[in-house]
Amino acid sequence: MLTKKQHELISFIQHRLEETGISPSFEEMKDALDLKSKSGVHRLVSALEERGFIRRLPNRARALEVLKLPDAIVKSADTLKTASSGASISNIAGAKASANMHADNDVMEIPLHGRIAAGVPIEAIEGQSALSVPSALLGSGEHYALEVSGDSMIEAGILDGDFALIKRANTARDGEIIVALVRGEEATLKYLRREDQMVRLDPANPAYEPQTYRSDEVEVQGKLAGLLRRYH
Repeated sequence: MLTKKQHELISFIQHRLEETGISPSFEEMKDALDLKSKSGVHRLVSALEERGFIRRLPNRARALEVLKLPDAIVKSADTLKTASSGASISNIAGAKASANMHADNDVMEIPLHGRIAAGVPIEAIEGQSALSVPSALLGSGEHYALEVSGDSMIEAGILDGDFALIKRANTARDGEIIVALVRGEEATLKYLRREDQMVRLDPANPAYEPQTYRSDEVEVQGKLAGLLRRYH
């Protein structure tokens, strides 16, 4: 039997994977479980890994895969799936079913707007090319793609050369990964944090410092919806 915190953590990891396709960072896990430090997250992750519930993916910074779920979560998902005369509703298991409704060859083209910095902000270049994306990776709403430049988000599983799939939005919650337009000139991909009248853009790499701006200097232009990666 898992402890309460272990149960909460694997539920949070699974929910984030189903929602975005990206495992949460240790900082996000710390905040979600209301822990005082990331060392507590490390202990919980190690315990879940030792018991065969999760594994760390090789060659990806702190990327996690859920191998199995506790019986309580599985039973809860099964109950939800059979509710309302067997109608499918939104839940952990249902999210996979929804994604699988798209055929493997069902793709759509979205605008590819140049490169976005995952490091020091660089100019966001508007391009006229398009990127073919499996429909299963995109939810509702309008999307566009940006090629990632830099390594400041590696602990969120976002690598240099990846294609970030962005859902257009002008608002976001604290802790979400956003495209932030800084001072109307530069764009960057970072975690959003608000502090009083200031906005802090947090990296997912200890080699980089957070960037703090006045709230009127930062414009949310979208939220991370998924990633595409090419292997050479």
